[in-house]
Amino acid sequence: MAAGDAIGIFDSGVGGLTVLHALAEALPAERLVYLGDAGRHPYGTKSGETVARYSLENAEFLLEKGIKLLVVACNTASAVALDALRARCRVPVVGVIEPGARAAAARTRNQRVGVIGTEATIASGAYTRALRALRPGLEIYTRPCPLLVPLAEEGWVEGPIARGVVDTYLATLRHSGIDTLVLGCTHYPLLKPIIAEVMGDGVALVDSAEETARAVAAELAAHGLARRDGTGSSSFFVTDVPDRFIRIGRRFLGTRIESAVRIERLA
Repeated sequence: MAAGDAIGIFDSGVGGLTVLHALAEALPAERLVYLGDAGRHPYGTKSGETVARYSLENAEFLLEKGIKLLVVACNTASAVALDALRARCRVPVVGVIEPGARAAAARTRNQRVGVIGTEATIASGAYTRALRALRPGLEIYTRPCPLLVPLAEEGWVEGPIARGVVDTYLATLRHSGIDTLVLGCTHYPLLKPIIAEVMGDGVALVDSAEETARAVAAELAAHGLARRDGTGSSSFFVTDVPDRFIRIGRRFLGTRIESAVRIERLA
């Protein structure tokens, strides 16, 4: 590993682009290599064993690119596959759950924290375990919100449809007395304004993408792997036709993805 090597990032599709965007903002000199496993999307409804197998295959592909650090930019994969990835990878591995949990545990004042995510992420209990390890006395309220992913991908992040879905999902959390809410899916930052509106000013939102970028910066510094000079870059690989990835990617990055390379096989 060397400072000039790239950072590898993978997700089940486009959601992890919010993490890539946060990394590019926080670490503008770094080279970023992104793998979107769109051909096997979504991960949130698959078994833990399947997600772990996909994650290891994704990691192997990125390791072959000579990366210096691996970012698991998928809450579902972070929930069920992080230990296996750390055992198999020869580079530091950063998931999105631990950084989000640390930020939530630090920010809550009344000890009541909410977490929203995919069905698999919530069912895994990964956020609950991470939060309790940090602050055992926390009251933790979780809610799966599967329809928020297609809303984000379709660009329906405002208006009555999005408001109605978010209202329905968050009604019980809104009345639970939480003062901190973890956006436990990398798609959810696109819906942050409407989630904030529904939850009200008294609830702080924790964006796992931003917190992960901070964790990556700290990990690079700890290992002496930060790239100090030069202009950063991003390259993209997908396991399905690139057209949809390129089209939707702009919503997540705020800028156009010029091209993405299709990978026929990972296994």
